[in-house]
Amino acid sequence: MSILKRDKTFAQPVNWTTSFFIGAFHVGAILALFFFTWKAFALAVLLWWIAGSLGIGMGYHRLLTHRGYKTPKWMEYFLTVCGTLALEGGPIAWVATHRVHHQNTDMEGDPHSPREGGLWAHMGWILTGQAMHNNTKELLPFVPDLRKDRFHVWITKWHWIPVTFLGVLIFAIGGWSCLLWGLFLRTTVGLHATWLVNSATHMWGSQRFINSFWVAMLTFGEGWHNNHHAAAQAARHGLAWYEFDVNWYGIWALRVLGLAWDVKLPAVNSTETRTMIPAEVTKPQILLPALPKN
Repeated sequence: MSILKRDKTFAQPVNWTTSFFIGAFHVGAILALFFFTWKAFALAVLLWWIAGSLGIGMGYHRLLTHRGYKTPKWMEYFLTVCGTLALEGGPIAWVATHRVHHQNTDMEGDPHSPREGGLWAHMGWILTGQAMHNNTKELLPFVPDLRKDRFHVWITKWHWIPVTFLGVLIFAIGGWSCLLWGLFLRTTVGLHATWLVNSATHMWGSQRFINSFWVAMLTFGEGWHNNHHAAAQAARHGLAWYEFDVNWYGIWALRVLGLAWDVKLPAVNSTETRTMIPAEVTKPQILLPALPKN
């Protein structure tokens, strides 16, 4: 599939506010390359894991969206705050958008279908068009669970506060090098890693959704996408020994500590570690609670 040919991105109005902030972070990421220090690099790696693994992978995705496991409310809220540090919006908008994606995967109604173009699937759907924001009415029926939680409603509205506070704190302690690496470059890399799950794993490969080793490494295990769409609620995405799934290791650690329970796993053969669910599925698994039809 051509990345630019007949891409929907170029037929939609620009979302100037979102585009400005994302553009500014990309500029900051480039400037970071001229302010390298090992301390700043280490900080960036740490925060990349906190925001991308604890926040997006374990929190927004496997816990809030798919309810692949249960955890104490304080831990759920902690993981949610970590998710806001990825600059991907609040939990209600993120979760609702992803649930819509699963219900209409690569079909009409999918917010970031590659059928509309590779750039659109990667980031065009955010930079242009009617991006799905926190209060979009079409999203609300998909998150009845989160709308009942006052914390999730509050943090969705004020999701920019934690990352802003973090930026001020980093600058006060580490100066420009730590700010550019720990906030701008780290966030930009994390954004593109998440976007690759929407674009690359839906565009290339012989299976309907491709299991991508390199995307999995950039997203702490979210790149095992064929496994995920075959068993959407499963808290574990990497199934074979070579399918490294850092997010699953984190959930496993929580379970060992008694901080995670009711962990949902894919059906497996008793003599193998591979999933029994066919790799090529005709429709993704419906989430629980059941989602409304469009």
